[in-house]
Amino acid sequence: MTTQLAAAVPALRAEGVIGLIAPAGPAALDVEKAGQWMRARGHELRIFSGVYERDGYLAGSDEVRLRDLHAAFADPEIDAIICLRGGYGTPRLLDRLDFDLLRANPKPFVGYSDITALHLAISRYAGFVTFHGPMLNADLLGEKQQPTESSLFSMLRGQVKAGSQLVHPVAYPLTTIEPGIACGRLLGGNLSMIAAVMGTAYEIDAEGIILFIEDINEPLYRIDRLLTHLHLAGKLAQLAGVVVGDVAGVDNAALERLLKQTFEPLCIPVLSGWRSGHCDPNLTLPMGARVRLDAGEKRLVVEQDVVFKA
Repeated sequence: MTTQLAAAVPALRAEGVIGLIAPAGPAALDVEKAGQWMRARGHELRIFSGVYERDGYLAGSDEVRLRDLHAAFADPEIDAIICLRGGYGTPRLLDRLDFDLLRANPKPFVGYSDITALHLAISRYAGFVTFHGPMLNADLLGEKQQPTESSLFSMLRGQVKAGSQLVHPVAYPLTTIEPGIACGRLLGGNLSMIAAVMGTAYEIDAEGIILFIEDINEPLYRIDRLLTHLHLAGKLAQLAGVVVGDVAGVDNAALERLLKQTFEPLCIPVLSGWRSGHCDPNLTLPMGARVRLDAGEKRLVVEQDVVFKA
């Protein structure tokens, strides 16, 4: 089943509870600092037990990580869910996700990097908006510069409504790779993860979407290979437009040349340099929501409410 327009989720309430889960890799957490940070912003932090576990490069066993994810969605006291970190592990959970449970209990779900696999799966099979945004350890407790935090909370609290232009910091200029205007669902995330789930039941539904991509620690030739993989799979030909986030560690001029070579034949708008992903600041984007991209004017407008006040 493919959802053509992702449903809005309940807004994060004032003094609402935020659940912390670790569906991918492990990380040491300063529990006292994390709790104080959230309380200073008016929220309680509920830490699920798997956050404290470690199983090699995973934050606990598959069973533990899946249990926490399901429990966080099912718990009526949890208003929003944020991930501890990325790393690796979420693809191992996909074929055991209870989409009926998720669909019956939609709520804001935040993360990026390896969490991309969950964004794609939830969009495809549960049909509600999720948020490609900062995670607790490296981003929020790591004190990444604004508007990292303000972008997240304005989105979750319902301040970004239909017709809102997403604000991009002027200190980080955007680049028009290909001009033009397109509308469609915003979907994507980490490019390596998008490619990793190709050929599975959880691959990206690219028909008419605005594709968002970002990555880290991938040299230019690997970015080329990943984009070529999507091209040969027929995904790029289905796109309405592209927003390129941070591609950390790659020379910008060389990246722009590759993007031009890749997307110019498709005659779709492409905007590059959006500060979302493994970068500082790290802006929040609503995955699955309908947006309007004007690459020539360097604008990204949300065309639907992404949360609603219950």
